[in-house]
Amino acid sequence: MALDEATRLREEDAHTEAWTAITETRLVARRSRFEVDVNRDRERCVYQTPEDAWDLDLWAEPPSAELVATSRREYDAFYDVLEGILRRTEAAFGAFVVLDLHSYNHRHRGPEGPPDDPATHPDINVGTRTMYRDHWRPLIDRFVADLRAAELPCGHLDVRENVNFGGAHLPQWVHETFPEAGCALAIEVKKFYVDEHTGELNRPMLDAVGEALASTVDGLLEEVRRL
Repeated sequence: MALDEATRLREEDAHTEAWTAITETRLVARRSRFEVDVNRDRERCVYQTPEDAWDLDLWAEPPSAELVATSRREYDAFYDVLEGILRRTEAAFGAFVVLDLHSYNHRHRGPEGPPDDPATHPDINVGTRTMYRDHWRPLIDRFVADLRAAELPCGHLDVRENVNFGGAHLPQWVHETFPEAGCALAIEVKKFYVDEHTGELNRPMLDAVGEALASTVDGLLEEVRRL
């Protein structure tokens, strides 16, 4: 791989695994997205050209067919585990919510430059474009309202729906595989809790985001039970 570590890590979902502690059922991908991206379809889950990965210069030499096949086996294993978890959850409870947790960069003009326009970069973007929104609308509205009500050290969160992310393959797969039972919310948290260029973590802010996400759980359960 030609990509330097600092650039690679900047494109990773830094520290998001900490937020999975809000629920007992959680699945954390321990593979780099530059090895296999489980939030893309199987054909495109291995980045092979700059166009696959934000025009980054990825490879010193093209990945071999064997390497790509190995990464796709990891992809298949991830979805086998995920489907098993969700089948059991559907059988036990009838319906469920998946919180698909990600982070995103907002300082594309460099560490000394101004951040990207807040008008198009909310603190949390909730992606819902891959679901039947009319059916899940009360749940979506409740989730957004509860997140907005949370109090952080920086004040209340700017939470909006489908501003710059609508949800990618994983939520789409959930909605296609579990059309009646599954609601997957694609949650993109702006990296205001970590310096995206240096990786320096603001631990109180990371914890505050986790507490805000935790505050939505009771409301999500209540809305699911009303279905």
